[in-house]
Amino acid sequence: MGAEAMQAERLCRWVTDARSRTLELVDDLSDEQLQGQPLATVNPLLWEIGHVAWFQEKWVLRHFGRCQPLCAETDHLYDSAAIAHETRWDLPLFSRQKAWRYLADVHDRVLDLVASTTCDPKLSYFVKLSVFHEDMHAEAFTYMRQTLGFPPPPMAVRQLEEPQQAAAGSADPDVEHPGGTFLLGSGRNEPFVFDNEKWAHPVQVKPFAIARTPVTQFDFARFVDDAGYQRRGFWSDAGWQWRSDNHPLAPVYWQRDPAAQWLRRDYDRWVRLEPDRPVVHVNAFEAEAYCRWAGRRLATEAEWELAAAADIVSGAGLGQGKRRYPWGNQDPDPQRTNVDGYYGDPIGVHALPAGDTPRGCRQMMGNVWEWTASDFGPYPGFVPDPYKEYSKPWFGTRRVLRGGCWATRARLLRNTWRNFFPPDRRDLWAGFRTCRVDG
Repeated sequence: MGAEAMQAERLCRWVTDARSRTLELVDDLSDEQLQGQPLATVNPLLWEIGHVAWFQEKWVLRHFGRCQPLCAETDHLYDSAAIAHETRWDLPLFSRQKAWRYLADVHDRVLDLVASTTCDPKLSYFVKLSVFHEDMHAEAFTYMRQTLGFPPPPMAVRQLEEPQQAAAGSADPDVEHPGGTFLLGSGRNEPFVFDNEKWAHPVQVKPFAIARTPVTQFDFARFVDDAGYQRRGFWSDAGWQWRSDNHPLAPVYWQRDPAAQWLRRDYDRWVRLEPDRPVVHVNAFEAEAYCRWAGRRLATEAEWELAAAADIVSGAGLGQGKRRYPWGNQDPDPQRTNVDGYYGDPIGVHALPAGDTPRGCRQMMGNVWEWTASDFGPYPGFVPDPYKEYSKPWFGTRRVLRGGCWATRARLLRNTWRNFFPPDRRDLWAGFRTCRVDG
């Protein structure tokens, strides 16, 4: 098979795989569950399903392929840039049957277009854009099911054969990193990047020490039990305002049982906290408050990317190269990282040592997203890509997260990939790791 045929085959495989994952995550839900309930952090799942198909139709079939719209009304139903979030429950959305037909129709026409088009970089770009967009929504379906208290996603989950766990409360040593000039961002050799990753540019990073593993539920429970949510001195001004407005006393899905032991809600059931599991569903304000309580801090995104990606010459500071993944340039696999829904949930922070960085940081890709201290902004010379609403509208209003989570698709991830959400979001599969405070 020639290179062009292999490229087309991979694009078609990705389109089909993304659509299969979407359906896998929603097929078991009732019509009532697909409609959901109005909340600031979720959409009606039925709206999201139509939006996924509309986005792919818009950019692949209509923008690249110059095709006519498949349905006259879709722009008025599923355009996220034009339709206010709070109105989406009141729209005359496609029925379940019509939405599923729309998904199938768009899917089949995209495959036909790829098969009938000589290898074209623009077609490849827009097909990948639509696949990665669908991958992001598939991840959102998992945390929407958690938010709404639905059963766990009915995914084919594998068991972790030999979880590597430490005793509760045992401290991992920090991992030291030298300072120097670091190229933050993506290189031009990447086959696809989002506009906010462009392009690698030099930044100065001081020497720092970052935690080997993310903060665990055991660690975070100590902060909660020490009245961390009630003590103003641990919170930033913005964080304390959020805390005063919302009155949390613990992470969003935690509660105590009659014996005063902590439980967490796992979709539609309550389970005891697993000490070695990373704390998750905490926002940036909660992460910062924990850091102040612990005498630590969050990493900047430059520090985070340096720890995940930089080739470091022993005793001589930063080298010239960057790894694509924390462990190197080999593609992700289940022995190195918890992504693609492979294990079905976050796993213990000491699992998967094969995915360590050369200096010993573990799980910098997959398992849980990690909040950073950095606001989301453009890199020097930023120019928006054709999907202009992806990054530019959110600069200055969101916080950067790095690394991916258990539900993130492997094909999305690399060390330069930037996620971004408002710092008050608690529904994400997000945790954090800390840095030592020097000076």
